[in-house]
Amino acid sequence: METIISKDGTRIAYKKEGNGPALIIVSSAAADHEDASQLAEHLTAQFTVYNYDRRGRGQSSDTAPYDVQREVEDIEALIKVAGGKACLFGSSSGAVLALEAVNLLGDRVAKLYLYEPPFIINDSRKPVPADYVQRLNSLIDAGKRSEAVEYFASEALGIPGEFIDYMKADPSWSKMESLAHTLAYDGMIMGSTQSGKPLPKSRWIINTPTLIMTGENSEPLFHDAARELAELLPKADIQTLAGQDHSAVIMAPDMLAKAVFEFEL
Repeated sequence: METIISKDGTRIAYKKEGNGPALIIVSSAAADHEDASQLAEHLTAQFTVYNYDRRGRGQSSDTAPYDVQREVEDIEALIKVAGGKACLFGSSSGAVLALEAVNLLGDRVAKLYLYEPPFIINDSRKPVPADYVQRLNSLIDAGKRSEAVEYFASEALGIPGEFIDYMKADPSWSKMESLAHTLAYDGMIMGSTQSGKPLPKSRWIINTPTLIMTGENSEPLFHDAARELAELLPKADIQTLAGQDHSAVIMAPDMLAKAVFEFEL
């Protein structure tokens, strides 16, 4: 992997492949560039793809204290390497980070592709606790990484306890434990947008062509969130992927890439 140095001195590792306009993949919580490797491979058919490890993950370094602005600066540094302009693809909470980046970087982002930003805007699911980030940080400070991942799975993902027990037996659990210290970062990115209240109308002032994608089989909250976000963005379209759910980045990267290729607005 190649590396760049972000504004605050953090080393950001990325993999560059393909030809065409630049596209940067912004990963979700508890994920690094490896989780989007298949998607990146499909996207190289039409893009030069920059698939990076967000700060604190994989081969990227980290700098305390965390601030969402620093992650936007990481994306800004990647855009500079890519020639000054790029598309962004973000999934789940990474989609919200991509929104924050476009809000600050403006026309340096050519197009925005979002898969299921996990806003909780009504009573379709219980809201994330108000002290969610503080609780995560307390667990990490106490060295309780597995408990932090379990708290994330329960409160942010809404996964019932009996299913979490099965998840712990999967090898992916240990990887999530290794990234557990970054879960609070995504909690800060989400802010109050998982509180069960409508999205704030003035949070994102964006005129970038935006495709918001959801999976047909995903929970109602993702479809509700996509519709509400689309109403706030003047150049947004929604597409539903048949037969898919929140795991489409890993399970259906070909379908996601096809939707990206076909988007025109």
